[in-house]
Amino acid sequence: MSEQHPIEGLMKTAMESIKEMIDVNTIVGDPVETPDGTIIIPISRVTFGFGAGGGEFEHDVQEERVEDQKPFFGGGSGAGVSVQPVGFLVVGHGNIRLLPVENNVILDRLIDLAPQVLEQIQSILGEKVQQAKKGNSSTRYQETVINTTPPL
Repeated sequence: MSEQHPIEGLMKTAMESIKEMIDVNTIVGDPVETPDGTIIIPISRVTFGFGAGGGEFEHDVQEERVEDQKPFFGGGSGAGVSVQPVGFLVVGHGNIRLLPVENNVILDRLIDLAPQVLEQIQSILGEKVQQAKKGNSSTRYQETVINTTPPL
């Protein structure tokens, strides 16, 4: 078995510490059930960084060098972890919604509402098509051609 380099020990220690801090329950928290049966699950964003480095230095030239003598080693490692709450996954009453922690997250809200908006548009268009098929004179359709060719 080959002997382990000192930097490997530094890296192993830092990675084991990160592994102990971060698990799946850090990202997707434990569910909480409310009295009405709704389940709320906290969601977080976890980011981490890791760095390690070192160097080997020769012994003083004036000293008599021994065959087995290893060079001096100096090194260090470090890690940083950030846990940021993103929102809450709310499951109940036949709906699943993501409630963001930040109120000004417009894109998330639009994505959350997109299925409902599409259903409403489909129902309105379906009603108009049915009225047109019945011959209702109050509903008229006009075809519009949109030029999608870019100008030269």
